[in-house]
Amino acid sequence: MATATQSTDRLSSTNPATGEVIGTVPIMTAAEVDAAVARARVAAETWSTRSFAARTEELVAFRKAIAAEATEIADLLHRENGKPELEALTEVMMALGHVQHATAIAEKAMAPRKVGAGILANFRASISYHPLGVIGVIGPWNYPLFTPMGSIAYALAAGNAVVWKPSELTPLVALEIERIAKRTFALPDLLQVVTGAGATGAALAKAAVDKIAFTGSAATGKRVMQAASERLTPVLLELGGKDPMIVDADADIAKAAEAAVYGALTNAGQACISVERVYVNEAVHDQFVEEVVRQVRDLKVGGDDGHLGAMTSPAQVTIVRDHLEDAVAKGAKVLTGGPDAIAGNYIQPTVLTNVDHRMKVMTEETFGPVLPIAKVRSVDEAVKLANDSNYGLGSSVFAGKAARAIADRLRAGMTSVNSVMAFAGIPTLPFGGIGDSGFGRIHGEEGIREFTRIKSTAEQAFSLPLNMMSFRQPKDMPTKLRGMIKQLYGEGLVSRAGDVIRKLRK
Repeated sequence: MATATQSTDRLSSTNPATGEVIGTVPIMTAAEVDAAVARARVAAETWSTRSFAARTEELVAFRKAIAAEATEIADLLHRENGKPELEALTEVMMALGHVQHATAIAEKAMAPRKVGAGILANFRASISYHPLGVIGVIGPWNYPLFTPMGSIAYALAAGNAVVWKPSELTPLVALEIERIAKRTFALPDLLQVVTGAGATGAALAKAAVDKIAFTGSAATGKRVMQAASERLTPVLLELGGKDPMIVDADADIAKAAEAAVYGALTNAGQACISVERVYVNEAVHDQFVEEVVRQVRDLKVGGDDGHLGAMTSPAQVTIVRDHLEDAVAKGAKVLTGGPDAIAGNYIQPTVLTNVDHRMKVMTEETFGPVLPIAKVRSVDEAVKLANDSNYGLGSSVFAGKAARAIADRLRAGMTSVNSVMAFAGIPTLPFGGIGDSGFGRIHGEEGIREFTRIKSTAEQAFSLPLNMMSFRQPKDMPTKLRGMIKQLYGEGLVSRAGDVIRKLRK
């Protein structure tokens, strides 16, 4: 029998391709969320004191257990999220890559390091990194395993416990990972899942966690940040994107077109780092468009072996339809797909030309299988348009010798040169954006340190006759300080603080 603090309400998880209910989960109350956080706190106190070797042993067991059930987990991803089987298996593999990488680099990333002590040369100065405690992770529905694992794996490897709130559209995958965690970790509350809709996520953001890692829309991210502010809980926000691609005149057009098609349409365009707009030099525009259209027409939509699956969220279908209708009304040309090629949760891959920044499809996050291509006169125009956005997550550049220079001009957290999305598949690279795409970084050594507190330590190595940190000073101290200022920072600059210390000893 449920207590007053427990909810008997259930949430259904539905296969977006068929409409079939494939499972139900409890809608957890704020009290249940708080209880999970309290249990995680106890687990964190033990986990944080374990050696890196001991934590590694358990994390390796966790990874191997997930890998052993990769086929079953991918099948659940396929049914719950709607993505094709191949993409589901790829997601499992990428998630496992992050568990492996986070485990391998944690000790190095958190190793104490010495730094210079400046004028206080009689001190040893060092920086150390320590687990925060309990991390709240709020995951998305588009990559319900890979994306949250980019926070979960690094948080665990850094010595924290995790409470994970998955999207209400894809809770079953999270529960499967929790089941494996409880079986492989000695501490059963080290990784817990709390299920529910927006209210459950808000409860986690307001709970007594030490950091919130959120992935989702900019609008929801702002609400999470506001809720977390009640306790001054720090947040890591991985939000939306409107990722641009630039194709210059000297690019390999066939490869650029292949990358654009994949970058825009993989996971049915439901990726925060999807290619959402392409700027192509007018000299190669028509050739590029022709190649893109040819490749798109070879794609299969639907079925276990399809290239594109069903859209996970019916609400997202509505947004995509709105963007397409807005673009057509403002003069965009539909080369494939279009607003009339939407049936239920399936959207045919759509290529648009004659697009500009008056259209939603070029300025707002579409998050669907749409590839708008704009013609530009120069690289300068392309860069200007690419940077004309409040978002700043990923980007890509296809060009010859100037590719890297063009990439450096883009206002984005990440750029792939002569590729798309590669930065997400390289676990050593920090992942994150700027502007409306959020802040903070997951993945890589920065991803480990994101879930630590930084401590600075100053240790006196030896005493000086003249103690700067005392009220007991000689009467001529002001004169000595004036001399030190000139020598350290003025015209009489000395190369080493030791020279000043020797003068102080006189």
